[in-house]
Amino acid sequence: MRRRDREVTEIGEICAILDACKTCYVGMVDGVEPYVVPLSYGYTMENGVLTLYFHSAVEGRKMDIWKRERAVCFTVGMEGALRAAPSPCGYGYAYSSVMGRGMVEFIEDTAGKCRALEILFRHQTGEAAAFTAQQAETVCVYKIVCRDFTAKRMR
Repeated sequence: MRRRDREVTEIGEICAILDACKTCYVGMVDGVEPYVVPLSYGYTMENGVLTLYFHSAVEGRKMDIWKRERAVCFTVGMEGALRAAPSPCGYGYAYSSVMGRGMVEFIEDTAGKCRALEILFRHQTGEAAAFTAQQAETVCVYKIVCRDFTAKRMR
């Protein structure tokens, strides 16, 4: 990280950023072309390991890409406000973000899919919900286990 003065290292602060955001932008490479998709997510943070959970249809461009290459990067970001300055070059924008990389892992077992969907639902709505095996089997559920992530903030 180039700007160490903006680095966020406290896990509680990183979780606060993740809690405030609802969309994760996941980037991948389709041949030689970059491809980024916005996805709703849920997460867990255990022993400094961030796991992001997602669901989507079982087919589509990202699924086709992940059949060939599961390496991804991601960004979760929260906008703040414009920071004015006397000179145009001094302007800036307040923000908080978490960025990382990892490998997409598909969750195949029904119990694991239900748990991931419950985590995702709780993050998105603030409410608890139970998912049935039938509901879990209608979607693709996957995760990114990330040990390589950074967080940054400009106030």
